[in-house]
Amino acid sequence: MKDWRTIRLTPEATIRDAMRAIDEGATGIALVCGADDTLLGTVSDGDVRRGLLADREMADPVTTVANPRPRTAPVGADRLEMLDLMRAHGVTLLPLVDGTGRVRGVQTLSRLLERPHFDNPVFIMAGGFGTRLHPLTADTPKPMLKVGDKPMLEHLVRRFVRHGFTNLYISTHYLPEKIRDHFGDGSDFGVRITYVHEETPLGTGGALGLLPPDIAKLPLLMINGDVLTNVDFTRLLRHHEQQQFAATMCVREYEYQVPYGVVQSDNDVVTGMTEKPVHRYHVNTGIYVLDPEIVAGVVPGTRIDMPTLLERVADDGGKVGIYSSFDYWLDIGRIDDYERAQQDIGILGMT
Repeated sequence: MKDWRTIRLTPEATIRDAMRAIDEGATGIALVCGADDTLLGTVSDGDVRRGLLADREMADPVTTVANPRPRTAPVGADRLEMLDLMRAHGVTLLPLVDGTGRVRGVQTLSRLLERPHFDNPVFIMAGGFGTRLHPLTADTPKPMLKVGDKPMLEHLVRRFVRHGFTNLYISTHYLPEKIRDHFGDGSDFGVRITYVHEETPLGTGGALGLLPPDIAKLPLLMINGDVLTNVDFTRLLRHHEQQQFAATMCVREYEYQVPYGVVQSDNDVVTGMTEKPVHRYHVNTGIYVLDPEIVAGVVPGTRIDMPTLLERVADDGGKVGIYSSFDYWLDIGRIDDYERAQQDIGILGMT
């Protein structure tokens, strides 16, 4: 709201005052605050109705019907966290409070549901040969293989659009015309697409050096074009910015169970035994966020893979971090991965 004070009430206000504030604010709720804007409670249409049914009078203090323990969110709370909170508790407005409990604003469900917009560039790597998926890739670049009724690359593009990212760059190498013919300039998909072409493969990071110099000087999201995922790119970007990383690698947990009992020993003496132990590792998902200085530092025409690039960033003192994702993710590199994707796509609701 432009001015949340239109729905602010003092503890001395009456139920009638609350009804006026609710009506004028058109939010279905009013805030009861102390002199220093400390939140004392909220009052909704339902609170007023229940109070009147319990024989309260219109001239009674609003505190007699107010909810003294309302749901709130901290100032600067993540958009999706607020949406989750609203949906979980059936509220359409959240007071935003600081560390001392003072109201600093409000957030409404209608505003949160508006599609966000980010100027950050998105770089999708779509130049691979897909040799392990042959013969499917004999005349189709791997990212253009259909999963469900759309190419896997289109699933990615549409997901970025849903999250408010419309400034896309796509790297091509193998059968680039197949990708360009399908997406054009991106206008049919609600995005602007700029293509960069690798005359020779430059590794998983080398194509960064081909990006135009006028690219937005904002953190860049980078992803392999053969990934099927519902990773929340908004949360990923927010994490990168909040942690002040120079580069962020999106990882997920990979679990491997040894199918046998494992024996530890020292000089042929058993020191311990573990039955079928489980080992857990963080694995790279091929999704990154990179500060603009890193992108600008990749020399055009240089072959480099992303792990090497990130190691150089760390060696130069840059802060390289991780974002642990528990969202669906599938790297479609083999035939059985592709078959699994066909089964998963309907369950995920991404068709």
